[in-house]
Amino acid sequence: MKILLWHVHGSWTTSFVQGRHDYVVPLTPDRGPDGRGRAATYPWPESVREVPWDHLAAEDVDVAVFQRPHEIELAREWLGREVPAVYVEHNTPVGDVPRTRHHLADRDDIPLVHVTNFNDLFWDSGRAPTRVIEHGVVDPGYRYTGELPRAGVVVNEPVRRTRVAGTDLLPAFDVPLDVFGMRVTGLPYGTFEDMPQDAMHDELARRRVYLHPYRWTSLGLSLIEAMMLGLPVVALAATEAVEAVPPEAGVISTRLETLTSAVSAFVADPERARQAGKAARAAALARYGLPRFLADWDRLLADRLDGDI
Repeated sequence: MKILLWHVHGSWTTSFVQGRHDYVVPLTPDRGPDGRGRAATYPWPESVREVPWDHLAAEDVDVAVFQRPHEIELAREWLGREVPAVYVEHNTPVGDVPRTRHHLADRDDIPLVHVTNFNDLFWDSGRAPTRVIEHGVVDPGYRYTGELPRAGVVVNEPVRRTRVAGTDLLPAFDVPLDVFGMRVTGLPYGTFEDMPQDAMHDELARRRVYLHPYRWTSLGLSLIEAMMLGLPVVALAATEAVEAVPPEAGVISTRLETLTSAVSAFVADPERARQAGKAARAAALARYGLPRFLADWDRLLADRLDGDI
């Protein structure tokens, strides 16, 4: 089938477009948020084509995958017709969380796909038909060396998202930290600004341990990627992380003292770090492997086109 989607969440989209379909991503002259075209820092297959927004009407699109509210109207306008669609909710709710109502809650014509069971539980999805399709990640391979007695952190916009991303917690850690992501330059740590994904994976795998300080996130794909690389994990016991990280793969806790001690212990004990990292990789592959993810999406999209949802 031919699928229309916007280049919004690079890591998630990279996994999604590994399927057996044709994928169309809009392109605008400025390559702005609504028309980025193909990714520059992620490896996408040739089955992903960037199509100028004003040529989309000529594409025989079967289904649209929305990730932002305004894409519903954009698709109608740019395609010149309505097509079957699903909506992927990547984010945790905001505001008065127990009462946060999803913007599709009053509609039953667009299935709402949550990427974690936590999101499904915490969003008020109203009468929207919902499903959960957990993340899938392209296996980067086991690359762990742990040669550097440092902790790696992956976070985009750590200054703007200080408390959400847990950036304010980083000074409590007594080991050297390296921060990877967008707009990390200027932080008082080692920083790696917006690296290509493959290069970032190589660098991250040289660190002894992965630190995931997020207070409030759906489930950072960087956490799963770090586990697949073979890094042991220390993470806040918040949102979906408690499901993703088994005890043998690292340490999760809501106690800052426990987290700081765990990072220091992994840095000081390379063999323990290596063994926990191998367990982390095994757990991530078992739960977040690409074949299961793509099969789940194939079933959902087939059901959508058949009118079963």
